[in-house]
Amino acid sequence: MTFDSATRARFAAKARIIKAMAHPTRLFIVDELSRQSRCVCELTELIGADVSTVSKHLAILRSAGIVEDNKRGVQVWYTLKMPCILNFFGCVEQVQKRTAKEQLATLSRK
Repeated sequence: MTFDSATRARFAAKARIIKAMAHPTRLFIVDELSRQSRCVCELTELIGADVSTVSKHLAILRSAGIVEDNKRGVQVWYTLKMPCILNFFGCVEQVQKRTAKEQLATLSRK
């Protein structure tokens, strides 16, 4: 495989999804939505930010195809559209554990 324009476009599309996840608040939102649907008002309370800020985070996640919204009356509810994104969380945790072990091993040798 070469890094031609088609390959570059495929990886750019993947990077957009990863960039959408690259914020602690958005990771928290995905984690919360993995448990149950939430309205913006609930997420705002859990996060401790204003509605505008939470809505911007949700818009980024929605644009990346990670969450979807559903208007119920005057409230907008969000659900995790792609639960497979949680596999990414598991992988990140494995990297964190391995890195911590390696750092501990390095410190133990000194």
